[in-house]
Amino acid sequence: MFGYVRPALDRMGEEQRDAYQSAYCGLCHALGERHGWLARLTLRYDFTFLAIVLAAGGQGEGMSCRKCPIHPFRESRPCLEGAGLAAAADQSIILTWHKLSDDVDDHGFFAGLPYRSMRRAFRRACRRAAQAQPEFDAQVREGLARLRALEQARSPELDRAADAFACILARSAQAVPKERDRRALGQLLYHLGRWIYLMDAWDDLDEDEKKGRYNPLDARFGGRAREERAYLEATATHSLRLAGSAANLLELGRWAPVVENVLYSGLPAVQSAVLDGRWKEMRDTRRIPHERSLRGAGRRP
Repeated sequence: MFGYVRPALDRMGEEQRDAYQSAYCGLCHALGERHGWLARLTLRYDFTFLAIVLAAGGQGEGMSCRKCPIHPFRESRPCLEGAGLAAAADQSIILTWHKLSDDVDDHGFFAGLPYRSMRRAFRRACRRAAQAQPEFDAQVREGLARLRALEQARSPELDRAADAFACILARSAQAVPKERDRRALGQLLYHLGRWIYLMDAWDDLDEDEKKGRYNPLDARFGGRAREERAYLEATATHSLRLAGSAANLLELGRWAPVVENVLYSGLPAVQSAVLDGRWKEMRDTRRIPHERSLRGAGRRP
């Protein structure tokens, strides 16, 4: 359920690219230092965005030039560091652990072996992350139990299922110290989480149908989900607009252009690719084209 929150790199200026890269590299270092080298494998664009909004939301930030452990012969690069990066690293490990657990449940014994192995490898890192953020870990477990109950009941209530996942992501905002920023960031992450859930449900329609697994869209529309693309596009776009409105309440400082790029350019492009069935071919590359923009939607006049 990760991988959809990407920037539109072709729409970024050089300064924005450098800023985004500093967050990406900074999160990689934070993961390695807090949870071991293997934790770097969890590095995702989604978690980089989380690191950016946590750092911008009052967690404090600094910058240092560091060598890349994967490319040691390259010159040192600026890396974002601070409490926001540490929180994002812990939360990404917790979320990855539960995602692996979900993958184990979704696959049979033999098909689930790779996920079991990965989950076992991350067990110690997850314990450390849960010790660092026990409240977040408990809330994630509670939210996933709620979501699992809806899935096991094959609930046709799409909004309840999307809400269960969205609430999980919204909990990440609790790492922000200022109440005003915490509320606004919680709303941003809630609507982003809802959007992610809807995109993932559409993206998995064929595979879920083939394997007889629960899909909230098929359950909602009685097996006619593909005929309801217009509805899904409208409600997903509405979530993006609400996320953009919440972002406007945050004091993002120099991160504002990067966050706007993701919300107003990157995510609409990903949405278009997912709904058109092109996403599976594109998701392992950085070539996510900008096809339409929400710029201006939900923003200050």
